[in-house]
Amino acid sequence: MSESSQRVLTERRGPILIVTINRPEAKNAFDGESSTAMEAAMDMLDAEDELFVGIITGAGGNFSAGADLKAAARGGPRPKLARGGFGIMKRPPRKPVIAAVEGYAVGGGLEMCLACDLIVAARDAKLGLPEVRHNVVAIGGGLFRLPRRMPYHVVMELALTGAFKDAAFFQQYGLINRIAEPGKALEEAITLAQSLLVNGPTALAASKEIIFQSLNWQDGEGWDKQMPIAQKALDSEDRREGLKAFAEKRKPVWKGR
Repeated sequence: MSESSQRVLTERRGPILIVTINRPEAKNAFDGESSTAMEAAMDMLDAEDELFVGIITGAGGNFSAGADLKAAARGGPRPKLARGGFGIMKRPPRKPVIAAVEGYAVGGGLEMCLACDLIVAARDAKLGLPEVRHNVVAIGGGLFRLPRRMPYHVVMELALTGAFKDAAFFQQYGLINRIAEPGKALEEAITLAQSLLVNGPTALAASKEIIFQSLNWQDGEGWDKQMPIAQKALDSEDRREGLKAFAEKRKPVWKGR
């Protein structure tokens, strides 16, 4: 296992990059150093052709308790990050990212899940937006991403009460893709990632990016705006390999370019 920082660990398993938030003593709450390290890990995922899919998880039995409020109370300058809060919230990677959730994913922890493309959660995981309890506002995307994915009144209750709900509650609204037994979320996320790897990596990245960008497109814009994104996959070595492998009745060998 290599380290982008002691606060964020990275591990390569073939074309999968596993990113572990490593502040278990603080329930993996984020301070400035953690956010800078997470952005570096996301930049690595995007930059290296050999990496196709990312997984984010937390050390010590929790995903993330959100922002480190003690660090915030101390004040001081915050890092200016191109990817936004926690190094991912505003501009996630181009490539698919899976959240593997154990324990608590609350506040910014839930908002980080919302910046991911797929969510696997342990059955006993707890998720929520408790910011209002501290007279803080959830500005990491939760208040506008959640209403796009769950019913309006359900989101209102979550945001205005600050209540935590278990994984089954969120799965019934389609927010969580798979539920794992406690302690098995990362294992299930790796299985899910492996199911993506049979597909062309440049097409995975292009498909993810078109869906991500389309949330800001007006009706009718998508036909033109999708093409520059899709073109990289359509012009790639992987597309030629995919078609050749189909013709030769064999499994393709992807290169990520």
